[in-house]
Amino acid sequence: MTEKTSIFSKLARATPFVGPSDPLVTVIELNGVIGGGEPGRKGLSLRRLEKTIEAAFKPGKLAAVALAINSPGGSPVQSRLILNDIRRRASEKNVPVLSFVEDVGASGGYILALAGDEIYADESSIVGSIGVIAGGFGFVEAIAKLGVERRVQTAGKNKSTLDPFKPEDPEEVARLQVILDDLHDQFIALVRVRRPGKLADDPNIFSGEFWTAPRAKELGLIDGTAQLGDFLRARYGKDVKVKRMTPDGGSLLRKLLSGGDAAAGGLVDADALIDAAERRALWARYGL
Repeated sequence: MTEKTSIFSKLARATPFVGPSDPLVTVIELNGVIGGGEPGRKGLSLRRLEKTIEAAFKPGKLAAVALAINSPGGSPVQSRLILNDIRRRASEKNVPVLSFVEDVGASGGYILALAGDEIYADESSIVGSIGVIAGGFGFVEAIAKLGVERRVQTAGKNKSTLDPFKPEDPEEVARLQVILDDLHDQFIALVRVRRPGKLADDPNIFSGEFWTAPRAKELGLIDGTAQLGDFLRARYGKDVKVKRMTPDGGSLLRKLLSGGDAAAGGLVDADALIDAAERRALWARYGL
């Protein structure tokens, strides 16, 4: 045996067999209230998430794309835009999508979960709230006590519909209810399309009610209870590679300290405070 052959033999014995690369799963973080796609706002929107979603599906060899969802809902339009973009890319790449609900996947947050071919949640997760809500305040008596006269002119008799400074009009409420019912029907249809043959025969599913994960599983809204990391290791092996994709976004505190609305030159951005209060109210519905 020559010296050269001997060296190759030693290398062959010392080098372990290199098999296929470990499975890769990218994880898209969907955390927060849905909406607020304007520059500087932190809400989940397609505008803010599009590049993140694109990057998640970009690797050549993907075992799956996972969605880590923690959202109390928000804009139904942005919810569906995000869902549709994820489903389009999953179809183009022929990659399965797995949804994992953390604290909350309710209302629009559940629409995000429907982007998954399978949906899982922690046993204590809140799931559901398949309904539509519109709310506001009435200030008629308040401005009367203050001696304030309401003055408003419109072109179009229904332009001032649901004006909070005038008495509630039953006809206006009825027109709003038609819109809410239409949006609700769209939500129900989407759930049925994405969960074929899985839903229980229970009218409460679409009542706007929400549940913890075990009951949501009985109703067919999710496929089981599991946590993302444990599930991925069980399905794809302990050496599965998990790459998390998080959209950029600053905190409210950072916005305030940086001056909020630069054009206004003030320390506090009033719109940001209102935005934060609305988001706080959405989370509070689910005890968070």
